Amino acid sequence: MRTRLAIKIHAFLERHFPERRVFLKSDSDTKFIRLRPETQVLAYSGVALVVAWTIVATAILLMDSIGSGNFREQAKRDQMTYQARLNALAFERDARAEEALAAQQRFNAALAQISVMQSELLESETRRRELETGIEVIQTTLRETMRERELARAAYAQLKHDTENGQADHLVAAVAPVQTDFLSMALERTARERDLVIADARAALDQRDELELEIELMREKNDQIFRQLEEAMTVSVEPLDKMFRQAGMAPDRILDQVRSGYSGQGGPLTPLSFSTRGEEPSADEIRANRLLQQMDQLNLYRIAAEKAPFAVPVKSAFRFTSGYGNRRDPKTGGRRMHNGTDFAASQGTDIFATADGVVTHAGWQSGFGRLVKIRHAFGIETFYAHNSKLRVKVGQRVSRGEHIADMGSTGRSTGTHLHYEVRVDGRPVNPMTYIKAARNVF
Repeated sequence: MRTRLAIKIHAFLERHFPERRVFLKSDSDTKFIRLRPETQVLAYSGVALVVAWTIVATAILLMDSIGSGNFREQAKRDQMTYQARLNALAFERDARAEEALAAQQRFNAALAQISVMQSELLESETRRRELETGIEVIQTTLRETMRERELARAAYAQLKHDTENGQADHLVAAVAPVQTDFLSMALERTARERDLVIADARAALDQRDELELEIELMREKNDQIFRQLEEAMTVSVEPLDKMFRQAGMAPDRILDQVRSGYSGQGGPLTPLSFSTRGEEPSADEIRANRLLQQMDQLNLYRIAAEKAPFAVPVKSAFRFTSGYGNRRDPKTGGRRMHNGTDFAASQGTDIFATADGVVTHAGWQSGFGRLVKIRHAFGIETFYAHNSKLRVKVGQRVSRGEHIADMGSTGRSTGTHLHYEVRVDGRPVNPMTYIKAARNVF
């Protein structure tokens, strides 16, 4: 059965691939090679496979070249876009920094002026009270003098009446000169005191009017200062509040945490209260206390901002090479999650801490290479991977902007760059959320 099948296959191949002979002739001999149908089929099949493989490989190379060209062009466009955006962010940051500095200077000047005005207002109040007390004493003395004068007039009238009726003539004769002198002196003294009291009263009224005008002008000036301070506080606090909200951090909870950690000496400003001497606080005192509370809130915001990663870890020229989210793996080509943001720059570029914290890891870790981990407040932790050199040790406290490592390409990396991660309660989040939230503040 197998022999018949082989004969049939050979006959079929014989019809399409007849047997051929290749003659090889030399000077002394002639040889030939017989090419049977099966041999020819194998040769043709081998050639066809080689040609097909060549075509497929060429097509793959062309497609990869085209794709690489498009990727490079897209990367160049992205680089230009990122560079323009970084320039704009740097300009905005410098402008906001200048505005914040100017606002701080205006605030300090206004606060000093308020202190001076408050002292003048207290002195004016003391002078006014002294004048009121003096007027009361003068009025009391005047009333006593007038009462004595009326008693003297009444006694003189009674004496005169008795004299007219012929009574006590001998007494009148003896007393009349003395009584007349006494009345003259009393009336003269009373007139002088009256004139003096009237003059003092007029001077006191004039001084009171001047003081009232001065107090009114001072109130208007204080009101203008308060308005400027309130506007400065609003301009300073609102961007910080917006920054924390955009970063997904509840401002009230953050401020409570900072306040609880800075409740002793050396912490933020403690709200003060102007003395009211047991009276109800005035409108200016209420506004001043509200401003002090806003100053305390601003100080708490600034402390909290130092403890959250709102800064960029690289200050030198760099480009973003990969963002947070799903991406094509540069090693395997498959799709996988990228838990951070990549900043590419030259070898050895300085890397800085993005917030105050404590170093919890400084060494080699598989995949990350030389890695620095920093634990911050509010359950936040930052990762700085693929470094060429580490500048910190475990347990070391670092501040925002402190040099912690040099950029490299250690671990699972295709080139020099920084892999930067932010984790909240152990879960990775997009680092650009914090960086973008702070772009109009720092």
